[in-house]
Amino acid sequence: MTGGSQTRSVTAEDVARGDRAALARAITLMESRRPDHREAARALLQELMPRTGKAVRVGITGVPGVGKSTTIDTLGSLLTENGHKVAVLAVDPSSTRTGGAILGDKTRMAKLSADPNAFIRPSPSSGTLGGVAAKTRETMLLCEAAGFDVILVETVGVGQSETAVADLTDFFLVLMLPGAGDELQGIKKGILELADLIAVNKADDASAKAKAAAAEYKAALHILTPASAAWTPPVLTISGLTGQGLDELWAKVLDHRQRLEATGELAAKRRTQDTKWMWAMVHERLHERLTHDPALRRRVPEIERAIAEGGLSPTAAASEIVTLLGL
Repeated sequence: MTGGSQTRSVTAEDVARGDRAALARAITLMESRRPDHREAARALLQELMPRTGKAVRVGITGVPGVGKSTTIDTLGSLLTENGHKVAVLAVDPSSTRTGGAILGDKTRMAKLSADPNAFIRPSPSSGTLGGVAAKTRETMLLCEAAGFDVILVETVGVGQSETAVADLTDFFLVLMLPGAGDELQGIKKGILELADLIAVNKADDASAKAKAAAAEYKAALHILTPASAAWTPPVLTISGLTGQGLDELWAKVLDHRQRLEATGELAAKRRTQDTKWMWAMVHERLHERLTHDPALRRRVPEIERAIAEGGLSPTAAASEIVTLLGL
């Protein structure tokens, strides 16, 4: 495989064997913007595709302070103790603005970071959320090919990242804080519609509040139409700190998988996700052309000034940019 030192010795065989150094190099290759690296990455992923698709893919979200990292650390450790290989990936569109809001990934998950059967990887920098999600998906597939049978995808950012993670995974877990009341008022309906399970965390600190919150969330879910006729999203109380309730949570994840496999919904869901992945990559490529093409970089500021001064309509400006893109 050619394309520089990054790509040297990165073979499908090395990744499939579970060589962690090879996996890390393969992911770096996928994240590269160099044309030769991209071609090598496409070939590598294509060769590894038959080894992908068998892992349990779980998305995890929750408001800041809900205890996502602690829960993932404890749940992941529980799974590795039971013989699983766990990869933790993070989708964080905010890192493109801050220069990296996930610097603490490995310190936030102290147990997993030292676990030989776990692998932690932040999302790559990218200009768009779609680009972040697409690269995270490629990383997920590489981890599956390397033998990781559980993929936990954490939303570190806010807003659209929840939808992006739901479009990457089979099961979407929403963590909530105890003490529903005002908390319930702030929940976006869209998040509840994405949830396959709601877990009220920190039940160890406020058991009565956690139970009350769980009752409120059950009532809120009751008025929504489930995404699948085969699954009604449950509400659990857990403690990411002590591990309380995590066995039951994982049993629900497996039950959900079994039910959706039986109806064919899981396979259909993944096919839909593949199509979304394709379009996310198309949009990313177009965005790159807009920001890196020399002719466009020279002309776009002039177009923007012409619009601001009223000399060019947005419609005419859009047509000119599309023409410059060769479309």
